Amino acid sequence: MNHQLSSGSGGNIEAVPATEDQNQPLEEEEEEETESKEDPVLVEEKSLEKEEDDDQMEVDPVTPANVFCVKLKQPNSNLLHKMSVPELCRNFSAVAWCGKLNAIACASETCARIPSSKAIPPFWIPIHILIPERPTECAVFNVVADSPRDSVQFIEWSPTSCPRALLIANFHGRITIWTQPTQGMANLVHDATSWLSEHEWRQDIAVVTKWLTGASPYRWLSSKPSSGSDSKSTFEEKFLSQSSESSARWPNFLCVCSVFSSGSVQLHWSQWPSNQGGTAPKWFSTKKGLLGAGPSGIMAADAIITDSGAMHVAGVPIVNPSTIVVWEVTPGPGNGLQATPKISTGNRVPPSLSSSSWTGFAPLAAYLFNWQEYLISEIKQGKKPTDQECSDAISLSCSPVSNFSAYVSPEAAAQSAATTTWGSGVTAVAFDPTRGGSVIAVVIVEGQYMSPYDPDEGPSITGWRVQRWESSVQPVVLHHIFGNPTSNFGGQVPTQTVWISRVDMSIPPTKDFKNHQAAAAGPSTDAQKEPDSGDDKANKVVFDPFDLPSDIRTLARIVYSAHGGEIAVAFLRGGVHIFSGPTFSPVENYQINVGSAIAAPAFSPTSCCSASVWHDAAKDCAMLKIIRVLPPALPRNQSKVDQSTWERAIAERFWWSLLVGVDWWDAVGCTQSAAEDGIVSLNSVIAVMDADFHSLPSTQHRQQYGPNLDRIKCRLLEGTNAQEVRAMVLDMQARLLLDMLGKGIESALVNPSALVFEPWRTDGETIAGINPETMAVDPALVSSIQAYVDAVLDLASHFITRLRRYASFCRTLATHAASAGTGSNRNIVTSPTQNAPSPATTQGLPDKSLNHAAGQPANTTTTTTNSSGSTQMQAWMQGAIAKISNSNDGVSNSTASPISGSTTFMPISINTGTFPGTPAVRLIGDCHFLHRLCQLLLFCFVQRSQASRIPQRYADASSQKLQTGATSKVEEVNSAKPTPALNRIDAQLGAGVKGIDEISARTTKMGSGNAGQGYTFEEVRVLFDILMDLCKRTAALAHPLPGSQVGSGNIQVRLHYIDGNYTVLPEVVEAALGPHMQNMPRPRGADAAGLLLRELELHPPSEEWHRRNLFGGPGSEPEDVVSSDDTFFKQGHSLDLPDVYDRVQSLWPRKRRMSERDAAFGSNTSVGLGAYLGIMGSRRDVVTATWKTGLEGVWYKCIRCLRQTSAFASPGASKQPNPNEREAWWTSRWVYCCPMCGGTWVRVV
Repeated sequence: MNHQLSSGSGGNIEAVPATEDQNQPLEEEEEEETESKEDPVLVEEKSLEKEEDDDQMEVDPVTPANVFCVKLKQPNSNLLHKMSVPELCRNFSAVAWCGKLNAIACASETCARIPSSKAIPPFWIPIHILIPERPTECAVFNVVADSPRDSVQFIEWSPTSCPRALLIANFHGRITIWTQPTQGMANLVHDATSWLSEHEWRQDIAVVTKWLTGASPYRWLSSKPSSGSDSKSTFEEKFLSQSSESSARWPNFLCVCSVFSSGSVQLHWSQWPSNQGGTAPKWFSTKKGLLGAGPSGIMAADAIITDSGAMHVAGVPIVNPSTIVVWEVTPGPGNGLQATPKISTGNRVPPSLSSSSWTGFAPLAAYLFNWQEYLISEIKQGKKPTDQECSDAISLSCSPVSNFSAYVSPEAAAQSAATTTWGSGVTAVAFDPTRGGSVIAVVIVEGQYMSPYDPDEGPSITGWRVQRWESSVQPVVLHHIFGNPTSNFGGQVPTQTVWISRVDMSIPPTKDFKNHQAAAAGPSTDAQKEPDSGDDKANKVVFDPFDLPSDIRTLARIVYSAHGGEIAVAFLRGGVHIFSGPTFSPVENYQINVGSAIAAPAFSPTSCCSASVWHDAAKDCAMLKIIRVLPPALPRNQSKVDQSTWERAIAERFWWSLLVGVDWWDAVGCTQSAAEDGIVSLNSVIAVMDADFHSLPSTQHRQQYGPNLDRIKCRLLEGTNAQEVRAMVLDMQARLLLDMLGKGIESALVNPSALVFEPWRTDGETIAGINPETMAVDPALVSSIQAYVDAVLDLASHFITRLRRYASFCRTLATHAASAGTGSNRNIVTSPTQNAPSPATTQGLPDKSLNHAAGQPANTTTTTTNSSGSTQMQAWMQGAIAKISNSNDGVSNSTASPISGSTTFMPISINTGTFPGTPAVRLIGDCHFLHRLCQLLLFCFVQRSQASRIPQRYADASSQKLQTGATSKVEEVNSAKPTPALNRIDAQLGAGVKGIDEISARTTKMGSGNAGQGYTFEEVRVLFDILMDLCKRTAALAHPLPGSQVGSGNIQVRLHYIDGNYTVLPEVVEAALGPHMQNMPRPRGADAAGLLLRELELHPPSEEWHRRNLFGGPGSEPEDVVSSDDTFFKQGHSLDLPDVYDRVQSLWPRKRRMSERDAAFGSNTSVGLGAYLGIMGSRRDVVTATWKTGLEGVWYKCIRCLRQTSAFASPGASKQPNPNEREAWWTSRWVYCCPMCGGTWVRVV
């Protein structure tokens, strides 16, 4: 049964329950509601196995693991004008996956316009831009086609080192370059669904059109000859290239290379460096350079920039289709056969090849840039040469540098010799992009390639052959009759490039060829010349005359992943084989139903997944399927055999993405999919990454990668309901928020180094004597930084509020345990012994891990049989006491004086593992978090003290809500008195505000923190004092890096630590909070911690806010909801329907949600929020950290965490009359991605 949900904008989501053929359920990303999009995206989970039964590979017992499959439809604006002529319009398969944006561009059909319409071109090809993390975020634009038989021949995203651009090359020669809008202010947003055509040109039919990029400094593990799997090796040993830096480099500019079937090569490039004046960059092109492959041209080709900066082209001449020739493309006219350029040079001489203005660049790149400078100068002088005149002047020359003959089996040659002179031949060739031109992959088609008697008769294929060739430079061996070779070559031994075949494997043709022959031969018998031999007929490929391939010479395509670790070979009629490593180990093979076309897949950024697209004629829509490559689908009896190997491989992909700077969502998707199939464990993958992180060589490495690992773990754990995991996600998001706020404050300071490095080591006199001017903020950013100060104070208030509850509960629990007689001989441990690598057992009791699962108390031998009313309370308390006694945190433990033979001894040190579901408790042990928070609180204190001196500077009521704080409720606690040192600091801190009204300065609330209430000077000082005291009390503790959990039996999800972690006892927390308990700021509202979490927008996994935005939406009407027993739907809809969806897991209980709503409206509570709209009716801008009504500006949302912002300039928007350029620069730091989770932006419609 299909369940459909219709949104108000006309988009709908179709979800099909899982079948037995589909192992993995639909991911959470696919449940998102389509927001005001014209093009509905239908998401389906049903496997397409039944539709493709006849087209399956012969040797494929395991169905490929599908991450998901989506249906992509055109917008209604296209469908209104589309004419249905399926027998006339071509269907094909073109897909590309962007590593930076995690966006998939795909196309599968050519459309024809109805004759009565004039709105759109007669023929067009819809290009879908899809964000696989949120499949409902899809944009569509049209590329003009020249005929209904036109198709997208090549589609490719620009290299990751270059600006984002999409190359689309039609078969008939129309080339378009699509880019994101770049003209505007510095903070112009980069919307992942907004694309414009920047440049277009026409060219001849090409065998390859691709981007050129220089050699990458990174190498994948499998592509290095002596790579080991040692997990302790550093990043440099694992991923960085071992080759020395070349002097001639290829710059990161947009350059397109086209190799034409006629045997020539041409370059198009964009102006570099890009024009800063806001105008569109100009494009230039060269003249065609003749390769010299013979009069018939070439069949297949590829191009690459070598490690030395030279450009090499590998091609297959038609006159000798089993030979691969490698040419080097050099600047200049070469042998002088080219015609004289028509461009009028006037009195100036065109640039020479040895110009010094581009020293350090590769000669070919310097040649292009010299011509670029010359042509731009000509235009500035008023001369406007045509594009043809410019390109005719920039000539290229090509010279062969090496060649080799691909092996053809004698059997195939003998069979084909009887009927044709063509024989077998190379049909695809590709350079390994990571080996700089020294490795070439080749696909050979074996059999009768083309009949000399009837050119319309298709090829008969007896098999495919896939090869991998490596080149090396070897000395030339000459006979001594030629004398001493070194004397003729300047004293050097002559060398030559030698190609050696490293891989040579045969692949039988798929069943599809034979099946299609039987189906197509019937209606077209008299159109085909059938041979007499029955064997020949069985292997003949008979094409439907209405479905002929675009180019009969191209029968296969080779696709390398970005790092060269995986390679896909796609054959005619949709067969796809995926191999791994330099030995081409088979990974996966499957069939895509694309007819007489090649379904070349696209690898994801880390090549964990591959994407394939085809056109479904029955549904008249494009189908996009993402298939898991790592780990591939495995039989059930083998899924657990190599679990640790797969977990290590997935972790390596995550680290690769962080090092290279590409998106890592595909690794998340494959991990979650493989975990659902039982191949890997989510906790184990995280444990491997934690172990790698803690083994990084330096603190600088951990500071660089720590926040990114937080983001990855938060995304991996999305959807988890375990209480301790939810609390840990909150902790990681608190660290991410602090990292973002710290970077924003540092970038806004006039002198970023003015932040005190370790303020807790500084005495009170020094802190009191800090001149606020040394921490001055850029005047243009003062208002922006105030919101960041509020956010830092809110974060500190949330953190300390959680600690206060933790300390209070520990005191209550310890008191109860003492009264019960189990802790009469308490031993206060103040400096616990650290034993990170191998945790010892405490008091001889079983070792327990830090994170007990919710609802799983530690083992206890006590059974409560009381029948009194307090039986449950006593049982819970005894279980908690047992957990206190039995647990250590798995990282460090408290070792007290040993007592032998007695298990009733209970140390006072209550372990943080006792409170797995309490946020902020683990952060006490994160010294990096404590120290950074203390550092930023000092900045906030200095800012607040300056505001107290000059209150009129902050009197703008529109941005700051000045209120008089009511007297806080005095909380009775059993706390120690402040130490003299703290009293001295307090007195000195207070001395800075002499000369003004003490009472008004200390009681005036400033800022919009704490639910719009603001903080007084005293509250800011108290927050800073508490953090100072915590840092001082913990500074002497050892903080080793946690030990690895890899290989242990019970792996739990844990935090990772940049500077290590220490055990902070409840006594220390209580002692730090005690002196300030009466003056601590009280979070406003009915639920203090809950409201602060909402205001900071820290979302645990599966939190109701997230679920509501994923599917159904807050505006879902009850009649739109289909009641179902399926848990998948029950957990996907809004919580506003508790009667229908009674099993939705939520962080916030109904009572808490209702109390927050009452507090927001000022009812049923003593403290109302009044007019504050932070929670009710407003949106928090994640970039500026302020709450806005949502009416001003254009809002964009992050596709990963759905946080929103309106701080950016929109494409096409009119410029502000007086723009704050400094503020625009400050917000422009996040125009590419969300500061919290790193997701890309899409516009909120």
